[in-house]
Amino acid sequence: MTSTTDNRFRVVIAGGGVAALEAALALRELAGDQITTTVLSPRSDFVYRPMRVREPFAYKGAQQYPLADIAREVGFEFRQDAFKWLDPAERKVHTDGGEELEYDALLLAMGAAQRPALSHAETIDDARLDEQLHGLIQDVEGGYLHKLAFVVPSRMPWPLPIYELALMTAQRAFDMNAKTSITLVTPEDAPLAIFGDEVSKQMERLLEDNGILTITAAHCETPTPGELTLHPGGRTLSFERIIALPELFGPSTPGVPKGSPGGFIPIDSHCQVRGLDRVWAAGDATDFAVKHGGIAAQQADTAAHAIAALAGAPVQPEPFHPIIRAILVSLDKPRYLSAQITGGHGSSSEFSDSPSWSAIGKIDAKYLAPYLGERDRIGGRTA
Repeated sequence: MTSTTDNRFRVVIAGGGVAALEAALALRELAGDQITTTVLSPRSDFVYRPMRVREPFAYKGAQQYPLADIAREVGFEFRQDAFKWLDPAERKVHTDGGEELEYDALLLAMGAAQRPALSHAETIDDARLDEQLHGLIQDVEGGYLHKLAFVVPSRMPWPLPIYELALMTAQRAFDMNAKTSITLVTPEDAPLAIFGDEVSKQMERLLEDNGILTITAAHCETPTPGELTLHPGGRTLSFERIIALPELFGPSTPGVPKGSPGGFIPIDSHCQVRGLDRVWAAGDATDFAVKHGGIAAQQADTAAHAIAALAGAPVQPEPFHPIIRAILVSLDKPRYLSAQITGGHGSSSEFSDSPSWSAIGKIDAKYLAPYLGERDRIGGRTA
């Protein structure tokens, strides 16, 4: 069991990804020495996951940052262990390692679980994307693969990586004079529909310019290897390889209410878990439909303001107002996409060759992005 030698407000953050680190940095800024923060994660490193999409194309691996080093620099306690179950009545987190972490406020930021959506497709896993697709890209370069499909499943995760993979594969095939037909299939009613009309129009043009056939409003199944059946209609298409995003489901969190469908954690407008006192959630584990690093960071900031105010810091909690900003990477140049999320689609939709915001890295995070940017600049440590 944890114990403290002072009466400072105890915050436990379960998770070691974007939302967890953004919250830890936000709490340091907002509440300072009024709180103690413990970050609980089974992983030893924070991995900059958005850049893994480039690894199969012979780019260097995504940057990894030791959580123990970040903890020393930022001033939180790091426990390498996993969340097992929650006792909200006693305000205790129980871990896989048998510890009990007492808290005055808890933030759940452990991300989502991934599962294959299609039985006869290669479901990508960004933890081993280079291992999965490096050989495929080599076969494209050598002219051995001629018909590829990239698929977004019906229970949509963040769809941008499949667009990036399709575009970079098409560009690599063009550079190598390889004749490769690429089809992108998605249940969205337009490419990257979450960003709104302008981004969808520009994205559709970009896909067409790169020779990619896009099929929208389609739900897929793979009855046999190499066959993709589209619904509605039941049309079946044949491919040499089918690459699909995984479906996402809520993490295992006994003691925490679950929403449906998918078992995600239900949150209110301040990112507090519905039905629990002093418990918040942020990131892919929540029931907010958009699963994206920038959104996770915004949720973490919303939760951090509420937690800091509860701890007595002079801050005013504000509700979560999602603004989605993303960088589309390709082999030629990046594109910058942004929108405010209202309903199921984005408003104020923007697609440009230069950012309309202060873009530091691929993840738009108020505290984490500049922290990592400075850390990278000086080659290791930052204060």
